[in-house]
Amino acid sequence: MSQSTIAATLRLPAPQPRGPVSAAVLDALRTGAADAPDSPVHGLTSRAIDEAVATGDLLRDDDLQLALFVLQELHYRGVDGVDDDREWQPGVVALRRLLEGALEQELRDRVPLPSLPAPHAPDVAAALFALTAADQGPSLSRYAARHATLEQLREMLMLKSVYQLKEADPHTWSIPRLTGRAKAAAVEIQADEYGGGHLGSMHSELFRKSMRAIGLDDSYGAYVDHAPGITLCASTFMSMCGLNRRLRGAITGHLAAFEMTSSIPNRLYGDGLRRHGYGEDATHYFDEHVAADAVHEQIAGRDLAGGLAETEPELLRDIVFGAAACLFIDGLAAVDHLDAWNSGRSALHEVTP
Repeated sequence: MSQSTIAATLRLPAPQPRGPVSAAVLDALRTGAADAPDSPVHGLTSRAIDEAVATGDLLRDDDLQLALFVLQELHYRGVDGVDDDREWQPGVVALRRLLEGALEQELRDRVPLPSLPAPHAPDVAAALFALTAADQGPSLSRYAARHATLEQLREMLMLKSVYQLKEADPHTWSIPRLTGRAKAAAVEIQADEYGGGHLGSMHSELFRKSMRAIGLDDSYGAYVDHAPGITLCASTFMSMCGLNRRLRGAITGHLAAFEMTSSIPNRLYGDGLRRHGYGEDATHYFDEHVAADAVHEQIAGRDLAGGLAETEPELLRDIVFGAAACLFIDGLAAVDHLDAWNSGRSALHEVTP
């Protein structure tokens, strides 16, 4: 296999457009037409954002979420058919910022925040644990453990793969933006996510193993075309917080909530696979998180989020916002997926032949 062929397989396969904005963005990235901030694609995107905000559908908007997902992917593995030079071209960055700005504003308007704790590590940790414990949204993991058909479990892994195949990368952007106790905590958590430097123990690799065990394609980005807008939104929000230094509080809060809501759900996902007769090849990823995230949640709450709040108390609101938005988006996704499955429908985005 040539080096160029190998490089292409590491990239996100160019997804199918889902509307005028994602089609224009993909075309502009391939041709360079988005290089100028006054490119027509910016006007098209701005009008589409206004329409989505007016109807309250920005978080679920397939077209806009896919466009942002593709633009952010330039900062990860790149997109098939798009030159790597596009990553930092001013027009492309301006387009990403336009979409991220709308997403951030929508979430700040819609996500309810609890009363802020004092900016001390024990208080911040206690507030985040209380926030995650109070979340009463529908549970995909309980459904997986007790009711999900094998096909629904396959869909669940397909949807989770959008993030899990690059697991930890969005949160890792925070490390160079933190100092002291918070930085040390982030490194400790992320080192575990990357398997302590051992390829086979990386959590993304363990997830690929689970996908193969139940007959799914484990290649990077294989199911992005099947992910509805709200699933893409979970990733675009995470990437937005990681990529923007001013949102370093939000990405630490997001990671804390992520870890605090992981241990028990992963046990239940594993139980669902065991219910259908699958063994360690399929469940290893989920079983690994039961123990690992029980430790990570303490580090994330007290040392990462709490440590950051003590060092930079002005970021306290964003820390709580990042955690609350994580729960909010996941709750919307759970509602949509369970509504589909309880109605006998697929939860996947329908791909046009």
